[in-house]
Amino acid sequence: MNEHLGNERHVLVGTTPEAARTCAALLERGAEVVHLDAPTDAELAAALRDDVTSLVVLLHDDTQALRYCLAAEHLRPGMPMVAALFDKTAAAALVSVVPNCRVTSPADVATPSLTAACLPGGHAGIGRADEGWTAYPDGSAPAVTYRVPGTLRARARLGVLLGQLQPHDSGSTLLLAGLAGIGLLLAIDTVLGLTVLHEPFVIALHGAVRTVATVGPVPVEHAPTAYLLFAAAAMLLTIGLTAAFTAGIVEHLLSGRLIGLVGRRVLPRRGHVIVVGMGQVGLRLAAELRGLGLAVTGIDRDPRASNLRTARALGIPVLIGDGSRRRVLTRVRADQALALCAVGSDELDNVAVAVTARAVAPDLPVVLRAGNHDVIAETRSLFRIGTVVDVTGLTSAYVASCVSGVRPSAVLTDAEGTWVRHGDQAAVAPTTTTECPHVPRQRTA
Repeated sequence: MNEHLGNERHVLVGTTPEAARTCAALLERGAEVVHLDAPTDAELAAALRDDVTSLVVLLHDDTQALRYCLAAEHLRPGMPMVAALFDKTAAAALVSVVPNCRVTSPADVATPSLTAACLPGGHAGIGRADEGWTAYPDGSAPAVTYRVPGTLRARARLGVLLGQLQPHDSGSTLLLAGLAGIGLLLAIDTVLGLTVLHEPFVIALHGAVRTVATVGPVPVEHAPTAYLLFAAAAMLLTIGLTAAFTAGIVEHLLSGRLIGLVGRRVLPRRGHVIVVGMGQVGLRLAAELRGLGLAVTGIDRDPRASNLRTARALGIPVLIGDGSRRRVLTRVRADQALALCAVGSDELDNVAVAVTARAVAPDLPVVLRAGNHDVIAETRSLFRIGTVVDVTGLTSAYVASCVSGVRPSAVLTDAEGTWVRHGDQAAVAPTTTTECPHVPRQRTA
């Protein structure tokens, strides 16, 4: 694979951490980089001179990235481009009209490494293949067919089964308590009708329904006084239980129904993977794990996060809360989970989540996204609290290889370094020591 990019000139758009690391990687390999923040059409046209080899667009706004690529195709038809787009529909539309554009996203690049880190087996990466799933034992080894162990699937199914009709907040507790109370009164009244009043089952059930509907039982001659007192108390109690049930229904509907009481969006009780941070990387990882047949629980602190609606459509339950709080991790049963993956936008928050997870469940495998923040730039220092996946480093290695003429099939990390794979070939990506002179480091999205 070509590693030296001397005499090449690239235009890079974006101030994301991925853009900064990619700029540094290209400079390290001898290329010239024109780094632009948010250029106007005139500035982009001036930068795209005839000697420009390629355009790289690394933004967190798909619409802006799409616009820059279309403008560049108009200015320099056929010029090689690499763009980061999270939305699959937008990516497919861009490739259809600009076939010389290579589209990816940090989520796409990092998901195989994150998925493998969440599962036992010690693989460097696990990803989708044409006919199933592929695993990479390490960064350079040939790919092998992968199947999730049957014990993990069975444990995940059991966890989802045990999560049915389990309250997860005050609203669901009210709903289930009201429903259980009404059902209990209905059963007791039916039994009393059969044993005390000696009525047929249908008549006894009808009278019980009238009681819990607060319209009173059917008058029965010589009915015992104790039964009449019970019926009166049951009707009064049902009024309160019905109010609690109604309040729970309203709260459940207004909450966005991110967690279900029945079905596949319940909170699993065991054998699940907890994904903290439902941004682009977290959502893609959760969807990939669901595709493998595993149970997933998401955690996000922002109830207005844009990906929550997509998570709900994919059947992924998401708890709104701070993943660094013991109470939150206890509610999602971290002690019974298969793994926890902290992939939020703030890496210091991810470290806090990992530390709390270690306190709640000392034996829980923890995976965290790190590598951008100056305080924790040396990711190996975090190995004591979890498996570290440098999403930004993987993305920069992927993009740098793309602009050198290689179309990587995967970018993986093992003990020997970061490997760029192209079919059956694999080469270690050079370690970047140069700081990008154009862009300060900032948080990811």
